[in-house]
Formats: sequence, structure tokens, C-alpha cells
Amino acid sequence: MADNKGVMICGEVVEGKLAVITTELLGVGRKLADTLGEELSAVLIGEKVSDVAEEAIRFGADKVYVIEGLVFKNYVTDSYVAAMEKLCQQVSPNILLMGQTAMGRDLGPRLAFRLGTGLTTDCLELAIDTDTKLMLQTKPVYGGNAVSIVVCEGTRPQMATVRPKSQEPLERSESRKGEVVPFDAGIDESAVKVKWLEKVKEEVEGVKLEDAEVVVCGGRGMGGPEAFGQLEELAKMLGGAVGATRPPCDSGWLPATSQVGLTGKLVTPTLYIGIALSGASQHLAGCSGSKNMVAINKDSEANIFGVCQYGVVGDYKKVLPPFIAKVKELLAG
Repeated sequence: MADNKGVMICGEVVEGKLAVITTELLGVGRKLADTLGEELSAVLIGEKVSDVAEEAIRFGADKVYVIEGLVFKNYVTDSYVAAMEKLCQQVSPNILLMGQTAMGRDLGPRLAFRLGTGLTTDCLELAIDTDTKLMLQTKPVYGGNAVSIVVCEGTRPQMATVRPKSQEPLERSESRKGEVVPFDAGIDESAVKVKWLEKVKEEVEGVKLEDAEVVVCGGRGMGGPEAFGQLEELAKMLGGAVGATRPPCDSGWLPATSQVGLTGKLVTPTLYIGIALSGASQHLAGCSGSKNMVAINKDSEANIFGVCQYGVVGDYKKVLPPFIAKVKELLAG
């Protein structure tokens, strides 16, 4: 463990650009590296990712490892895990971070197993203990009703996945200098058991639910699909997106892609408005990272009132229309 040095982030590239989660990881990684007095490196894997390597430096990386090849065109567990394993064995990072994204949730546990270390998932905050120099990994537990601080004492690297939008990227700077290092992972296509047959891009009108700064979410208490029209109206006015708990999606009121929760999408908006939903732990696990939470529910004992900053006890059919009218008035004024 004494030979493990540096903070490494496993970045993601989407449509030829650094994903937002990559800049966020670089931001928190820079903070950790500076506290330890160590180097911050980034890993970019893909068919053609060297073009954005310099961009990772501008967002805080000292060094960028580039792993390129046709075998990495699409994310496949076999190739990405094998490549990261070889790189980590050669570089021996002290800390390794990745996003709590579809890729990170799949890659993280498999890579941790291969490296013989632990992994803390869905972290909201990372810091360095000044006495032990260990990484303090803060994550929500019990559906967001409590937080746990985890440390990895006996193995390296210390690994964590970080919830999107929980960290602030550094300000981009053209003056930052760093090194781009090509890395040959030596992965042959014959070793990849999974093959991509087709990629279907989800067509979304307006803001994507997981990217929205405002999320208006409805629950079973909405009563039917027609009622979600009011939520769409409110979300559109606020420049946000509409979500739902699992029952409305299971009932076909909204598509499954609108589900927020443990088995749905993870959202961390600036403003979350929960309407006619109880606040089950499975749902709160998907939205507890929201900066401001507002709830409307006729049940004063609903669990959602225990976690929101602002709450209205009342029938949404009576509360929502004047609320929408007031929002229209304020926006018009």
C-alpha cells in the first residue's frame, strides 16, 4: 500500500465530449489530490478519445491516460474492466473514482473485485482525514434517511462511485498544463464475449429527466394519466422535466423511463417538487440528493414531509391550480 500514490478518475466521453460527470469527478479529485499532495490523473477509454484529453487537463487533471481502439467503441464490461485492471496494476493509484452512472455501477464492482479492494457506491461527499490520510466516503443509507461515512483501511486503491451533480467542477482554464499518456491495454476483440447489435437512442423532448435542474414528480395519488398534464405544464414553465414514482409507471400512466427511484433514474435537481407521493424509501433513494425539496400531499403523516424543506398538506387538486397560476404570474411579472 505504501507504493500506491495519486488520485485517479475514470472519465466518460459522450458524443465526442467530456461527460459532465467527468468534470465533476475532476473537481473532487483535484481537491483530494491537493490535500494529499499527490497527482491527479484521468483515464479516458473509447474508440477516439485523444481529442478530448487536453480538455480533461483544462478541468484539473495533471495527467491523462488514453486507452483507444475499435474494441472500446461502445462500453462493454469485458474490455473496459480488463483495460482498467491492467492500467491500475501498472500505475497503482491510491484513490480511484468513477461516476454513479450506468457505466460506473457496472464497472466499479467488477474492477474492485479484480483489484482485491473495496468499493463505496453512490457517494455524496469525499474528503481526506487529516490524521490518517484515508478517504472519508459519505453516502446515503436507508433510502436517504441517514448517511454513512466509510473508510477503506486495509486495501488499495480506495474506490468510490460519485453521485452525479453532487460535486462542483473546477472552472475551466486554458493555462493548465498536463501530460497525455497513450496506454496500450492489449485487449483483443476475441476476449470480448458481449457484442453490440444495436444502439437505440431515447428520443426526449425538452430536458432529460436526469439532467433537469427542476423535477416535478407525481405519485400514485395523482389518480390517472390525465392528471400528469398539470405536472407537465408546471415543469415546462420552470424549464424542468416530469418524473414519477414506480406505481404510475407500472400502471402505464407514464413511460418506465420517467421513473425516479432505486430501480429507476437518479435525479439531483436544484428543485424537486413531489406531488401526491408518499415518499417511500425506494423513491427517496433516487431523489434524496436534491438541493431543495417541496412536497404536496393530503396525508400529514406522509414520509415525504420528513425529508422536504417545504411542504403543503392538502389535496393536490386544490393546491396545484393556484400554485401554477402564481408561478405564471411571477414569470410574467
